[in-house]
Amino acid sequence: MALSPFVAAVGILLVATVSFGWALPAASELPRFREAPAFRNGPSCVSAPIIHIAVTLDAAYLRGSLAGVLSILRHSSCPESITFHFLATRPRRFRPAVAASFPSLAFDVHRFDPALVRGLISSSVRRALDQPLNYARIYLADILPRSVRRVIYFDSDLVVVDDVARLWATDLAPDHVLAAPEYCHANFTSYFTDRFWSDPVFPRSLSGRRRPPCYFNTGVMVMDLDRWRAGGYTRKLEGWMEVQKREARIYELGSLPPFLLVFAGEVKGVEHRWNQHGLGGDNVEGLCRDLHPGPVSLLHWSGKGKPWLRLDAGRPCPLDALWAPYDLLRRDGHDDLFTDI
Repeated sequence: MALSPFVAAVGILLVATVSFGWALPAASELPRFREAPAFRNGPSCVSAPIIHIAVTLDAAYLRGSLAGVLSILRHSSCPESITFHFLATRPRRFRPAVAASFPSLAFDVHRFDPALVRGLISSSVRRALDQPLNYARIYLADILPRSVRRVIYFDSDLVVVDDVARLWATDLAPDHVLAAPEYCHANFTSYFTDRFWSDPVFPRSLSGRRRPPCYFNTGVMVMDLDRWRAGGYTRKLEGWMEVQKREARIYELGSLPPFLLVFAGEVKGVEHRWNQHGLGGDNVEGLCRDLHPGPVSLLHWSGKGKPWLRLDAGRPCPLDALWAPYDLLRRDGHDDLFTDI
């Protein structure tokens, strides 16, 4: 079926933004999104905890962020007990889009100052990984109010197909700062350069951990912000970024390696069902991927290929059909609500 001129234009614009870093038009020219159905708490939610979720907002990934929010609300047992914390470099630009699609949503848009990391970012294998907002997760403990003691961080290229309260209930006792699915079968050494491993000092930072260091994906994390603040973890992450920028090139993959250097081997493990990652393919070709074996609670299009771009281009991967029902992009002549999710 032929794409409408509007959808085709959006696809071209987003591809240009991701590939070349072009600036998008003013706020009034952002893609239009439809209003999502309202999701309400049931009687059993009277004593439900308030769940705090953090997501970034920018023009290139706005469509993915809104789809992720819809998926979370759709599958939540107590959707009105969720508070969203959006991080954006220009909050006033994106607040209207969120409010229009989710009129009853409890949310705030916090400003992330890109100057915090501009002098610390070094080039990586994919330009999208070098954008300052990709590092905002490092500063959640500083940006969010002190009253937010715990948060789930979600990337903008995923959908949740389970009750997020189950992830929120992850036990971080007695002293874990961070919880995430770990992947100990991955080759941990490949996330750092030969320069790192040949240094007489750098590898020692990984010794003395509770467990051997394992890879984990930073697109899904449960974070104890009280312990983060008390332990000064923002500064620890910045320290490794300074090494990379000013002393030696020790990694290639954006904001991920500093997290591995600080937390690998100290992460509270979460079931793999909560991050079926890599669905965007690899960081070079963006080839189609299959699901990992086992149950699925969260689908994550990490990697080069994003489902909205592939769908608009008419070249979707099979699993992109699982993202499509949560797409809130307004299409001419198709403004019906989502009866199929």
